[in-house]
Amino acid sequence: MSDGELLDRTLTESAALIADGELSPVELVEATLRRIDAIAETHAYISVCGDQALEVARASETMIRAGHRIGPLHGVPIALKDNIDVRGQVTTAGSRILADHRPDADATVVRRLRAAGAIIVGKTNMHEFAWGGTSANPHHGFVTNPWDTGRMPGGSSGGSGVAVAARACAAALGTDTGGSVRLPSAINGVTGLRPTIGRVSNHGVVPLAWSMDTVGPIARTAADCAVVFDALAGFDADDAGSIERPVVDHTRDLEAGVDGLRVGVIEGYSLHHLQPAVDKAVREALGVLTSLGARTVDVAVADIEGNISAQLTVEAAEPSTYHQRWLRERPEDYGDDVRLLLEAGELLLATQYLQAQRYRALLRRQTLEALTRADVLACPTLPFTATPLGETTVEIDPGAPEDMLSAIMQFTGLPSLTGLPAISVPCGFDADGLPIGMQLIGRPFEEATLFRAAAAFQAGTAFHQQVPALVAGR
Repeated sequence: MSDGELLDRTLTESAALIADGELSPVELVEATLRRIDAIAETHAYISVCGDQALEVARASETMIRAGHRIGPLHGVPIALKDNIDVRGQVTTAGSRILADHRPDADATVVRRLRAAGAIIVGKTNMHEFAWGGTSANPHHGFVTNPWDTGRMPGGSSGGSGVAVAARACAAALGTDTGGSVRLPSAINGVTGLRPTIGRVSNHGVVPLAWSMDTVGPIARTAADCAVVFDALAGFDADDAGSIERPVVDHTRDLEAGVDGLRVGVIEGYSLHHLQPAVDKAVREALGVLTSLGARTVDVAVADIEGNISAQLTVEAAEPSTYHQRWLRERPEDYGDDVRLLLEAGELLLATQYLQAQRYRALLRRQTLEALTRADVLACPTLPFTATPLGETTVEIDPGAPEDMLSAIMQFTGLPSLTGLPAISVPCGFDADGLPIGMQLIGRPFEEATLFRAAAAFQAGTAFHQQVPALVAGR
């Protein structure tokens, strides 16, 4: 069997074949490592632990032959964003400052992945310290898009999105503060979940903005994300922000469909200020959901227009607090863009930060009120498709360039500020063949509803099955 045939299977398909003894974890990991080498030009990975991964794969295969399966991810190759600690392995957070940082313990999410049987194959590239949305990394190489290597892959978890899209891992973990799981998922044509804040442990993860950070899975399908999420979710006493709440089986209702599901469209927001291809794709995606039995309802979130300003305030002040000492002692070791953002964060007034936090509380109340009239809220994940590498502005309306960072946050900011779960699913392509994502936002701890809706959409469409140009035919 060719590498392409091996790697084109979804995580759930591969896991089932491994469990039945029909697929060798060693064979799957070897193919994954060859694919990682084959896409080196994308700079998707910062480091690869090939020897260790093969050693674990051989042990995984021995256990399967002996009739012992560790868990639902047994023998499955998974990648980690490089701000997630792995014991003894360099964890740089995409920076020069942490170039020699070797953690003495695994992050909680890594321990949980291993307990579910996953095989860690490497650490993925990212925007430096997760503070940016393009993954243009001056220290480890600009991450490039596998659909068009002259385009950016989104960020900050750009390497994770590219690795999943290029079939260079079965799934990957990213971190999402202002949209850093959902953005690369949309731009790379894969599926990504931002969990409810506090649902997944941040212990052992280099922070960006403490009050909005969360780890989330990126995979090819909603079903794959649900399996990984089940391994991650749950209370962790080592994380002060972790919330103690029972964990449900998020794979249980994946085939339940969306008959009767109320999909909220936020007036003046959900379908506003979009590139034409994005507008068309999301409207057609809503049509697919209604054809499957869902119904759209108009809802209002009165003060939603302030969300970008509030997010930029919080996401500037909190990182600058974490980086304060390094910024004074080693400013030359930061990339220019990140250093400027961190310096700008130090100029914010305490009153501005506190007003942003007050606004977050208001926005959460209003959004939860909208979610009493709808089961999920729908909008694009991003109002535009992938821009050329190195661009700092984007045109959503022709002839009107606007700041890239603000434009990126147009739709991802709502779940980030309110702490609500959100999933991005592929829903179309523009005229250049670049992927488009739709975002579904849910109530707190109702990730199962998001997975069910996303799975129903993917059962009725084939966008998530498309293969990037870089790896097509391999």
